[in-house]
Amino acid sequence: MKNKFQDLAAIDLYSNRGSVKWLIFLFSLIISIGSIYYTNTLVEELKERERKQIDLYASALEYAASNMDDNLNFINQEIIMQNNNIPAIIADIEGNPTGESRNIKFKPNSTEEEKLETLEREIKLMQAEYDPIQMTEDLLIFYRNSELLTRLKYYPYVQLSVILVFGILAYAVFNQSKIAEQNRVWAGLTKETAHQLGTPIASLMAWIDYLKNSPVWEENQEVISEMDKDVVKLRMVTERFSSIGSKPSIQDENVYQVIDEAITYLRPRISSKVDIQLNKYAEDIEAKINRSLFEWVIENICKNAVDAMKGQGSISIDIVKESERYVFVDITDTGRGMEKKMYKKVFHPGFTTRQRGWGLGLTLAKRIIEGYHSGKIFVKSSEVGKGTTFRIVLNGVNEQAYEARSEGFLG
Repeated sequence: MKNKFQDLAAIDLYSNRGSVKWLIFLFSLIISIGSIYYTNTLVEELKERERKQIDLYASALEYAASNMDDNLNFINQEIIMQNNNIPAIIADIEGNPTGESRNIKFKPNSTEEEKLETLEREIKLMQAEYDPIQMTEDLLIFYRNSELLTRLKYYPYVQLSVILVFGILAYAVFNQSKIAEQNRVWAGLTKETAHQLGTPIASLMAWIDYLKNSPVWEENQEVISEMDKDVVKLRMVTERFSSIGSKPSIQDENVYQVIDEAITYLRPRISSKVDIQLNKYAEDIEAKINRSLFEWVIENICKNAVDAMKGQGSISIDIVKESERYVFVDITDTGRGMEKKMYKKVFHPGFTTRQRGWGLGLTLAKRIIEGYHSGKIFVKSSEVGKGTTFRIVLNGVNEQAYEARSEGFLG
């Protein structure tokens, strides 16, 4: 019972992964805003503290300049000299530096003129940051944040950037490991399925050979022939499953002939109210495909189209040689169609509109086209109530020649 609940929770989490992602994003955003707010609060407190230090520093300088008593040494050592982190410059009422400053970095071996230029540049920066403090009627103190306060001000942004980069890298590694694990499970399952199907298919082939040589052949010739086609098809399916997980052989094939054979097999096995048309003007178009796996893709898309049309409608298949590099295969049905937000979801594992469907047909098609043929498959267009067009992009047989010419032209 516990495992059942765990499985249901996992399925629910997977089906609502979009909402989960938004929750994680929202939680991360709250943490980020909280971190920035807290740091900015500390920065404001430190700014006020440094402002008070500068006020005290100005008062001490003013007192030291106008008094000569026993407290002068204490003021100099404990107040004036203790300002070792806040940059400050004393200037006249016009903003011209007098030459006196604290915590200003000069270039090594700077001349007095170069130091004066540095102080003038610093005063402009300080004016943009804070208003000066009036020390006497003729003197002002310009100052800016200490390096520690400046670093603290930008610390949360640096911290969040590092966490973001680390999170992205961790997610990428985790996602890749998950995909690799799924691939191993997928490959293992398909190979085991092919292995389990091998024995009964071999037995069925032997029985069909027996029937062909028996007295019942004459009376049941058509039935036995169709049975033979189905067994051959089962054998082909077994070979397809065996190909998953290993690198299939990709060859130059006539796309029209491959699709024609696939729909010829499908026609008597689907509703008679579904009409499948293959354009006749593309009989010589070739592409780099694995014949067995590509037929599987065509069958899956056509079967999905039949379901979408509820067993009544038409399917048209157009093959277009877009260039020497690409061949397009457009499969259009007159089914229920879909909204644009569903274009990518239909390829997700487990997505199905049928009550008893597994939702793996289009997922498998995408894997075969993009994983094994280095092509693309996507929903080209769809309109609710009118139908859908799937587009398959295949590599043309002259792709290498095209790339060689392109490199030569660019070079």
